[in-house]
Parts: sequence; structure tokens; C-alpha cells
Amino acid sequence: MQKVIIDTNVIISALISSHGIPAKIVDELFIEEKIILCISNDVFAEYLDVIDREKFRKYKNFLSKAEIVVGYMEEMAEHFVTAKIYHKLPDKSDNKFIDLAIYSNADFIITGNKNDFNISHIGKTLIVTPTEYWENYKP
Repeated sequence: MQKVIIDTNVIISALISSHGIPAKIVDELFIEEKIILCISNDVFAEYLDVIDREKFRKYKNFLSKAEIVVGYMEEMAEHFVTAKIYHKLPDKSDNKFIDLAIYSNADFIITGNKNDFNISHIGKTLIVTPTEYWENYKP
């Protein structure tokens, strides 16, 4: 089964709209257990911090959807303890996803932000957009 890391922007997009590819990745692949979601304490903390931002509360059912998805993450995601070893991305806060990829040996990082993820892979982990993943790699 594929091991996948999902960037926060993809999680937020999935919570805002249930009709896009990010929602399909979260709902049809992660929640239906067709992929293994890899998370670390740092990544999970970022998810929670961003989900809690006031600006997202204007979206219908955002918090109730978030509560369900976070529950699935706590229960079903594979949790990894990581250390800060990668320091080369333009947005330093994104390095935690690379660290997680290294420790988890993930197959993919799925991100909507390829500008800040200015590398195509780290080790065997491919860095792809949600559309690239859905069209080329989904199980």
C-alpha cells in the first residue's frame, strides 16, 4: 500500500470543498484505507493550527468535516517521530514534510504548493500536485 504525506494546503482544500481532487484523495483514498497517511507530531500540529484559523469558519461544515478527518488521522494515520534534518526549502516551515518523508520512506508528498517544494523528489519520495497524483499514481 502506498505511503503518502499530504501537505496542509491539500487537507484544507479537501475540507473546504468536497468536489475537488483533494477531497477525493482524503475521502476516497485515505478514509477508505487505500493509502497510508504518514504524519509526525510537527505535521499534525500544523494541520490543527491551520484548521483552527478563523478565516476557514466561513465555509459550510468546515469544522465538522475537520473534526471527522482529524479523528481519522489520529486513529488510522501512521505516526512517525522525526528530527529536523532537512533545511533547504524556501519556506522553512515546509521542511517538516521532507523530514517526515525521509523518516517514513513515503512514496509521495502531495502538495498544492510546488513553488515552495522546489525539488521533484527526496530519496524515493516523489513530490506531486493533487492532480498529478490523481491522474498518474492513485491506487
